[in-house]
Amino acid sequence: MSNRAMQAVTYAEKQPEYFALARREIGPLLPEKMDHVLEVGCGAGGTLSWLKASRSVSYAAGVELMPSAAERARAVCDEIVVGDVERVTLPFAPGSFDLILALDVLEHLVDPWSAVRRLHGLLRPGGYLIASVPNVAHYSVSLPLLRGRWNYVRSGILDGTHLRF
Repeated sequence: MSNRAMQAVTYAEKQPEYFALARREIGPLLPEKMDHVLEVGCGAGGTLSWLKASRSVSYAAGVELMPSAAERARAVCDEIVVGDVERVTLPFAPGSFDLILALDVLEHLVDPWSAVRRLHGLLRPGGYLIASVPNVAHYSVSLPLLRGRWNYVRSGILDGTHLRF
C-alpha cells in the first residue's frame, strides 16, 4: 500500500479485532496497588477486562475515540468517555487514578506532550503512567528503510494513522 493511499485510512476502516487486544505484556510493569485504572485508547476494553479479572481493580475507566469500540468496552468499564483525548473534557477529578495506561496511543496524537501533562494531573501521588510507542528500530521497519522504503500499512508499527514516532 502506498503512502498516498494510507493518508486516507481512518479509524473507521479498522477491523474490530484492532480494538479488541488485551495487552498482557505489560504485566511485569504493573504496580502492586491499582484500585483505580484509566486506559486511554481502551478500544473494546480487552486490557481493562484482563486487569479486572487478574488484579484488584475496583474501578476501571476508559477513553476511546471510536464509538463502536467504546460501546463494547462499556460491558467491562465503570465509565467510558467517547472522544479524542486531546479535545474531550475528562470528567475525572485530579488525583483519581493509581494507574493510567496509554498503550500505543501517543503516536496517534497531534500534541502528545500536552496530553501526557494533562493525564499526569489525574494520577494520585505515587501513581503510575505506563505508555508504549511503536519500535521503529524493529527490523521490519529498519531493513526496508535501508532500501529507501518507508511504507505505511493498515496497522502495526507503520500504521497509517500514526502522526509521531
